[in-house]
Amino acid sequence: MLDRARERDATDAIAHFRDRFDLPEGVIYLDGNSLGPLPRATRERLRTVIDGEWGEGLIRSWNDADWIGMPQRVGARIAPLIGTQPHEVIACDSVSINLAKLIGAALSLNPDRKVVLSEPGNFPTDLYMIQGQPGVEQRLAQRDKMIEALDESVALLLLTHVHYKTGEMFDMAALTKAAHDVGAIVLWDLSHSGGAVPVDLNGAGADLAVGCGYKYLNGGPGAPAYAFVAERHHGTFTQPLTGWFGHAKPFAFSDQYEPAPGVTRLLAGTPPVLAMAALESGVELIAEIGMDALVAKSRALSEFFLECVADLDLDLVSPRDPAHRGSQLSFRHDNAYALSQALIARGVIGDFRDPDILRLGFAPAYLRFEDIAEAARHLAEVLETGEWQEPRFQERAAVT
Repeated sequence: MLDRARERDATDAIAHFRDRFDLPEGVIYLDGNSLGPLPRATRERLRTVIDGEWGEGLIRSWNDADWIGMPQRVGARIAPLIGTQPHEVIACDSVSINLAKLIGAALSLNPDRKVVLSEPGNFPTDLYMIQGQPGVEQRLAQRDKMIEALDESVALLLLTHVHYKTGEMFDMAALTKAAHDVGAIVLWDLSHSGGAVPVDLNGAGADLAVGCGYKYLNGGPGAPAYAFVAERHHGTFTQPLTGWFGHAKPFAFSDQYEPAPGVTRLLAGTPPVLAMAALESGVELIAEIGMDALVAKSRALSEFFLECVADLDLDLVSPRDPAHRGSQLSFRHDNAYALSQALIARGVIGDFRDPDILRLGFAPAYLRFEDIAEAARHLAEVLETGEWQEPRFQERAAVT
């Protein structure tokens, strides 16, 4: 398999982008679906912002370096990656905070309804943010019953496009249409989609979306997230976190809140300039590679991995068709945590999702087919030798 992998690397049209990332020697990084690695350009970009814009420019840089326009500028750079217009996306806050804002926005667009429909096993923060909304009724339905659960009591359908554990992908267009047919608004969580799989929010007729900046967009740990509001809702939606940067004229310092036009009203507090600069650097790199090339290689990498492990006794829980899953493969194993730790000790970094999922990400911007072949070899050896049974691999760390 190693020879085949090297042959494929030699003809890979985007292989050279690997050199644009700062990857540790001897590490095979299969966790970019949780935290993307450091782009080399980000270090220099932050040095410029810290030493020049902050160090020399000081407060003048809000205007001179356009810090004030960063949320809109970075959002516009993300827009083509998710199938929207530039003025429909803004970079700000975290996924959780943006969920709270957009759940509120959806309820403002559907004021006579209080039901938010989602699925059991959705990413916890999505469910927690529903539960934190006063006066809202959370309703959950299994995937195969989702359309059946949509009725005229539902204000909002909130779903994660690519499931964080299994990688299973919803049919965005079909579910959006079904929700609209009963008068519901739709909010898509793109945390495991943006920068990894084809997303066409406007093509699907989506209303609202949130996404993550630190996974496939490589914005750094805790990077700002992004939010989308379809243009047709810009004049009518409101959101509950009415902070001063979401004001129409923040530097008029009015006592009375007046929402800014369009998606800018999703802003609340002061943008985190250093974090926003790092995110912009990562987004620029992913945009340069292009979604078509990224998607094609992502699918090729995961399919090659399945070929490499075909003879192993593994329980694949991700969809077998790569067009129906995200840029990951998930396997069920009774001792998945210990297995993941044994792999990490060998320099193969994937991750674990409770209670029994070994999750391996295939971020195409920097992974080689050789990495995939070697990761499969290590996995086979860990299973064959039983080294995952060593006591040191059984102890749970705070972050799993």
